[in-house]
Amino acid sequence: MTESARFTITLAQLNPIVGDIAGNAAKARAARTQAKADGATLIVFPELFIAGYPPEDLVLKPAFQAACRAAIEELARETADSGPAMLIGSPWVDGDKLYNACALLDDGRISAIRFKVNLPNYGVFDEKRVFARGPVSGPITIRGLRVGVPICEDTWMEESADYENVVECLAETGAEILIVPNGSPYARNKNDLRLSVQVARVTESGLPLVYLNQVGGQDELVFDGSSFVLNADHSLGAQLPAFAESITTLTFEKSDGHWRCNGPIAPVPEGDEGDYAACVLGLRDYVNKNGFPGVLMGISGGIDSALCAAIAVDALGADRVRGVMLPFRYTAQVSLDDADKLAKALGFRYEILPIADAVNGFEKILADTFKGLERDITEENLQARTRGTLLMAISNKTGAMVVTTGNKSEMSVGYATLYGDMNGGFNPIKDLYKTQVFRISTLRNSWKPDIAMGPDGEVIPNNIIVRPPTAELRENQTDQDSLPPYDILDGILERLVEREDPLSEIVAAGYEKDVVTRIDRLLNIAEYKRRQAAPGVKVTRKNFGRDRRYPITNKFRDLANPLPKPDEGLVTRAGKGSAEAFDG
Repeated sequence: MTESARFTITLAQLNPIVGDIAGNAAKARAARTQAKADGATLIVFPELFIAGYPPEDLVLKPAFQAACRAAIEELARETADSGPAMLIGSPWVDGDKLYNACALLDDGRISAIRFKVNLPNYGVFDEKRVFARGPVSGPITIRGLRVGVPICEDTWMEESADYENVVECLAETGAEILIVPNGSPYARNKNDLRLSVQVARVTESGLPLVYLNQVGGQDELVFDGSSFVLNADHSLGAQLPAFAESITTLTFEKSDGHWRCNGPIAPVPEGDEGDYAACVLGLRDYVNKNGFPGVLMGISGGIDSALCAAIAVDALGADRVRGVMLPFRYTAQVSLDDADKLAKALGFRYEILPIADAVNGFEKILADTFKGLERDITEENLQARTRGTLLMAISNKTGAMVVTTGNKSEMSVGYATLYGDMNGGFNPIKDLYKTQVFRISTLRNSWKPDIAMGPDGEVIPNNIIVRPPTAELRENQTDQDSLPPYDILDGILERLVEREDPLSEIVAAGYEKDVVTRIDRLLNIAEYKRRQAAPGVKVTRKNFGRDRRYPITNKFRDLANPLPKPDEGLVTRAGKGSAEAFDG
């Protein structure tokens, strides 16, 4: 076949639903129809698109594997219509092995299959548990163009004993362009990391690279899309939008021996803007994909529930959001006033249900049981648990999902009540520290993401942002009665959770030893609470749940003393590439 000087590729940056094989196939058909109208030669879909990503243990079910294969075979038959070829991801059984695969569908058949070689097994990824490692293969010829198809981690892994340089092999066997289907979850400033990793692959291979990522929320994970093209000279050939579906057709032209793309460049939100957009999309897809008619939440007049309300309205629209104020005798009038202003600014349904009768009723029932015992946090928790019970009752009656509103600082140190304010189905701010909650609340009053459905302008009353945080479970209570200032607390937590720094290094960084030791203790003993918490959007490098998995029963404690040097006499050296084993 004569080599063409032009090749047109449609990037289908789409939002699949895990397990919805028929729905995902329908999305693929609709996208191919658009690509055909655009005159595309090839349409590309993200990693494991037909199954949805990540399928986790669902992919181990033989019936699921068979349904995915049947859908791929049906799509293959449909390519006999002279439209664009399809490059689409699916689980694939070959013999007794299950692979993470990408299939080329063209001319009415499955023309080629490529398997993922390097399987990630860190952070949120656990692919070695479910997939077999594929062989390193050469490029696929697609209507005259030799295309290398490394799948996601095949371009990410660093050199190690377990690493295969898939890109190097593709370049050496004649690939002219690299197309990389991905399921790359969002994390703060992740796009910079993606670009640097893929630039390294372009440098190694001398080839242009198409990085196609999926978009959408899947449980705790949010995929931001943000797909892009890098030309062989490292220039950005195209940038698709973040947090939104996009079907974009790009033309590649060959000159001086290299294929080159000059496509649209969409802005990509970073930092707090990216985190907020991720929270909006994560909540939207969790609610919609699981079939909830809407959400409800306790509105306290505080900043956490205010930010969650803004996220919910931006995600679903005000008509699908319901706020409930549940005051007790410690609820200040300013809290009632601020909650009312918040509801009016965002436009959601709002009601007030006083809880005094219920709380007093519980205390009356327990009076004999608690006789002779001092009042303490038990009575405070009765208030939180009464609120949780009432919210869950409304949820049961209406079908609306309860949104939980605790931030990462609180979840870290256990500043939350099981079966009370922790009740709910999903928490959009679970991975935001309190200091970021303040920043993002201020940000939302002057900006909103393109995907937001809520109003412009100030939606969170300024008094909520500047007022000292309080749980209002006793007279004149503030969070800082029992916690250090949030800038100090969050600085310590970031080092303990994200970095896993030894306590001695945190103290050396300028934090008081007693405070660091206390926060570390609180972090450890709150593990049982976090294990029972609702899922929530991941935005940091290490969220609770998928990234950070600690045992509940755990006696180890770092004592904030200088780290001992290992006794070299106890070190066994097992050779290059092996771990050092320590006895003791």
